[in-house]
Amino acid sequence: MRKIPAEPQNLTETTAWHIIPTPRTLRHDEGVTLLPLNGRVNESRAVGDDRHVLAMQLVDDIHDTTGLDWGITTGDRWPGFITLTVAVPITVAAPATADTHSPAITPDTPDAPIAPTPSTTPGAYTLDITEHGITVAGADFEGVRNGVQTLRQLIRQCGAALPRLHIEDQPAFPTRGYYLDVTRGRVPTLDWLKTWADKLCLYKVNQLQLYVEHTFAFDGLSETWRGSSPLAPRDILEFDDYCAERGIELVPSVSTFGHLYMALRTQSLRDLGEFPEAADEPFGFIDRMRHHTLNIGDERAFALSCRLIDNYLQLFRSDKFNICADETFDLGKGRSKPLAERIGVAAMYADYVTRLCRHLEAQGKQPMMWGDIALEHPEILDQLPEEVTLLNWQYDPQVDDGKIRTVAESGATQIVCPAVWCWNALLPRIDDAWHNITRMARHGTQYQAQGMLVTDWGDFGHVNDPRMAVPGMIVGAQESWAPGRVADEADMLRRISRVEYGDAGGTLVPSLAAARRATLFGWDDLVTWLETGMPALAAARACGIVAGFDAADATLRECAARLATALAQSRTADAAGTSAAFRIAVDGQRLLNRVGLRLARMNDDGRDDDAHSDIHVDGSALAAALESWMEAYAAQWRTVSRESELRRVEDVIWRTADAMRRS
Repeated sequence: MRKIPAEPQNLTETTAWHIIPTPRTLRHDEGVTLLPLNGRVNESRAVGDDRHVLAMQLVDDIHDTTGLDWGITTGDRWPGFITLTVAVPITVAAPATADTHSPAITPDTPDAPIAPTPSTTPGAYTLDITEHGITVAGADFEGVRNGVQTLRQLIRQCGAALPRLHIEDQPAFPTRGYYLDVTRGRVPTLDWLKTWADKLCLYKVNQLQLYVEHTFAFDGLSETWRGSSPLAPRDILEFDDYCAERGIELVPSVSTFGHLYMALRTQSLRDLGEFPEAADEPFGFIDRMRHHTLNIGDERAFALSCRLIDNYLQLFRSDKFNICADETFDLGKGRSKPLAERIGVAAMYADYVTRLCRHLEAQGKQPMMWGDIALEHPEILDQLPEEVTLLNWQYDPQVDDGKIRTVAESGATQIVCPAVWCWNALLPRIDDAWHNITRMARHGTQYQAQGMLVTDWGDFGHVNDPRMAVPGMIVGAQESWAPGRVADEADMLRRISRVEYGDAGGTLVPSLAAARRATLFGWDDLVTWLETGMPALAAARACGIVAGFDAADATLRECAARLATALAQSRTADAAGTSAAFRIAVDGQRLLNRVGLRLARMNDDGRDDDAHSDIHVDGSALAAALESWMEAYAAQWRTVSRESELRRVEDVIWRTADAMRRS
């Protein structure tokens, strides 16, 4: 019997298993426990899982992995081989320190001294797998849920022969959230949102927010949401129930101050913007990121913000509400300039968000808001209500602790917010996500943040398939539960490959990361070129496309093959859909690199300049390839997303194809 701080190699080198997030402490015993042919899961009613969702998760995984059909039950007269129960306080050991960062801990690891202590920490649990049965005991419903997810991961990897072990575990952060943009390109289908909630649950995430600007069907605002495939009240009610049953708090989040680009372009609401005269300018992905701030000098603006809040909050059981209020770029520069000259932009901002927060507090809600503007004007921090939670987003992969320290010193409650780094690209920047998330987790721990909220944005049409965000989400889940416990990025990517994708070789996520590194001309470059012209053309020439094209193209081909092979051997439910999404993304990036190469070889007058390279790219053939690729991309889009802004993405590709034929 031995005690170790993370999961070992299980029996042989070829049957390694991992748990994500890694447990605080784990004791691995000799032998394996075979699941019985006709077993049951006994879930105590004290767990609070009225529909026995947790028990059914286990039964479903047992069936999918082993083919065995199990039952569920409750009460002391119906024993089960697996027991789910609440035990307060439960015993949770302090983590061992000597080997917590070891990337490969084996059964030969020496015993580590562990001092068990009673714990009532929300989400804490113990898991025991013995010869005679399996017990998950949680400090509360969330704790039982978390223990069940650990057991599910083991079942998925080990089948009916489970390692005998004892785990004592609890989270570092109370709030472990995910923030999903459902407004600037993609509106997910309800089925896919449920799939995403299931995935968040498996990795012990306990909060989800959906970012909405204009893609919700508010009564009386059809001019804002028309043509966007908006979410509706019924969607939220059903999804809120679904999340709650899986231990996830669905927190309402809607833009109430900035980022109102689509609303402020309408005939009905344009007069409430700082620059109403810009409302008739052509739509642009870049422009949407810039001009979108309410003129808060007009009292009708506050009425609009309150209307959005009041209508939306009634659909959620959460006692929290995120008013957003970020990136108010135009504040005090347009219609409200006289007010800004009189009292200052900082005072304007602080007064407006304080009024919104008080409006929420009067209805028993806890306000949340993004912290970027308050950090640009630190005097705002002292003027905000004590009850507000600042969502402190910092996306630099080399982020330091400065802004997190500033909020901590102000006494405000904060949640640190890194990113999965998928926006503006077909392929995810996993390396950037790793560095950003791990640093933010470390700084958040240092300054006692309430939690971590990992963000997933959809700038420039949300071109990335949402499955590209899965590795970053899992890194966020690991770091919000156990910051720093997996110290090496390569080790973490191998673990994700094994646990999430069933890739025994551990090569899948590293291959995805390698494909991204072969990006020479990205979606953001393409959009910038189409909407502004010369800057992206100059960037194409400056970024070494000509010199690096052959190597990058070879890398992308190799990565596509490795991804396809790994997923062909995967036992995961959506392996085929994931394989298609990855292949489409990699092939799309190969085409974008070709577009960049052709631009880099063109003179300023648009004529082909052979002096730049011996590589020839036929414009007509490239155009046809882009159009063919777009058909496959659109078909895959519709498997996870509503129609929403697919036409805008198609328009980018078609305009590019036309330009390639002309060049």
